[in-house]
Amino acid sequence: MSKKKVALIVGIMCVILTTAIVIQYKTVSNASKITGTSVNSELKTEVLKWKEKYEQLYVELGKSEERLEKIREIASDNNKDSSDLQNELKKLNALIGTTDVQGKGIVITIADNNKVTNENIGLLDDISFYLIHDRDLLRLVNELKNAGAEAISINDERIINTTSITCDGNVVLINGKKMSSPFVIKAIGSQEAILGAIERPGGLLRNELYKYGLVSSIEKQDKILIYKYNGVINYKSINQ
Repeated sequence: MSKKKVALIVGIMCVILTTAIVIQYKTVSNASKITGTSVNSELKTEVLKWKEKYEQLYVELGKSEERLEKIREIASDNNKDSSDLQNELKKLNALIGTTDVQGKGIVITIADNNKVTNENIGLLDDISFYLIHDRDLLRLVNELKNAGAEAISINDERIINTTSITCDGNVVLINGKKMSSPFVIKAIGSQEAILGAIERPGGLLRNELYKYGLVSSIEKQDKILIYKYNGVINYKSINQ
């Protein structure tokens, strides 16, 4: 074979090989572009999905925080309401006498005037004026109530709305219990209001008890304890 033919064949083969390489390169390049685009597209899609989920979660978190805040407010209101109700219940229990009560108030001690006898009183006097009667205790209790006393007791017997105070010979029955002079009356409430009520001109103390020497002492005290009523309360009588 002549050199020209060999050179021609080699040249043709080089052209074919070069063409094949170029075609292959373009194919690979295009494939890479397509693959890269596909991958980028998938990544973008995945990122968008997660972003959407994040935004949803963020919104839900905001809603949850709002709900939690409302729950806290409701709980706070309920606690306040509960506290108010408890305080109101305590006041009601104190008024009807079912709980012990402690606080500032006045302690009044009244007693029969034993210095006076039938022999040393005047002819126009009556010995009964120098003794404590059920009516005296009733009037004094009413004056204390009108003065706003929150709790009252006589000789540690709690006075409630249904308390009866009656005479039984030489003794006084209070809630069915026999008591005699001296009588220690405790009243919890405004000390100024109570003193103003019981010592007013024309009142029981000024008109009668002082006059006949029946008042032993009147004291302001900051820590008075009045025990609860231990009997059976008739709530129907209270409501009437």
